[in-house]
Amino acid sequence: MKKSIVLLFFFLVFYSKAQEKAKIEKVNVSRIENILASDDMEGRAIFTPGIAKASAFIENEFKNIGLSFYKDLQSYRQEFDVKGKSANNVVAVLVGQTKPDEYVIFSAHYDHLGLKEGGKDRIYNGANDDASGTTAVIALANYFKEKNQNQRTIIFVAFTGEEIGGLGSNFFSKSIDAKKVVAMFNIEMIGTESKWGKKSAYITGFEKSDFGLILQRNLLNSNFKFYPDPYPKEQLFYRSDNARLAALGVPAHTISTSKMDIEPNYHKVSDEVGTLDLDNMTEIIEAIALSSQSIINGEDSPSRVTR
Repeated sequence: MKKSIVLLFFFLVFYSKAQEKAKIEKVNVSRIENILASDDMEGRAIFTPGIAKASAFIENEFKNIGLSFYKDLQSYRQEFDVKGKSANNVVAVLVGQTKPDEYVIFSAHYDHLGLKEGGKDRIYNGANDDASGTTAVIALANYFKEKNQNQRTIIFVAFTGEEIGGLGSNFFSKSIDAKKVVAMFNIEMIGTESKWGKKSAYITGFEKSDFGLILQRNLLNSNFKFYPDPYPKEQLFYRSDNARLAALGVPAHTISTSKMDIEPNYHKVSDEVGTLDLDNMTEIIEAIALSSQSIINGEDSPSRVTR
């Protein structure tokens, strides 16, 4: 009896320590964000050396985390052709423990606008749009890998070509069986405070499935709030990379904080890391991790999107 109690004690201590290491660390969030939005990336426009550097950085992050390749790919690069030009998404996988054929996607776009033709500051750094979302995807990949409890398979995707029509997400959507995708968390511009202030974000297409209700329920005991998209006239649900899979019925929604009516640095060269609230951004990523748990663990399956 005593031996059993001792073994149970050591198991609980080990389990507790394993859970403690799975955290979203601000220092890591800041490191990733600053690299992706650095001048060295030259604005990350598709088909440029800058976006190639960004892709290589994301690939290396996924490698260091220890993620698997997507489907039959031989690397983290999902390459495709656009009118004779080469482009690529960056995709990685964390296989589910009991439901490997059910997928949950965390995504963001890593491309931006590149270089301005003239002026003292020519670089569209895209710190908020969407280095912030890509940072979140990498941080979440690290978190879920360390936690090592996902029952469903998690796919982490950094899309290219969002700024010129969602090219990357369109290609990716054709490579996956949409019926197996349980949910998609697309993350877009989370570096600034929402209209409600800190510890809050909104979900596009809130009324199109019960995805948002599940996330809200999972955050009931926290001080963070998810709200429905307050900018319906902007049609944000159809303007980001979630739209391609949503069109196939997937409960694919975008999480954002961007104040689309008054965001001062949107698509401007002034969208730099110094304009972001990295403390709040870290809390948003933590909230996404917490709110997704019942979906990741196979307990909840959001209703499908109907057109």
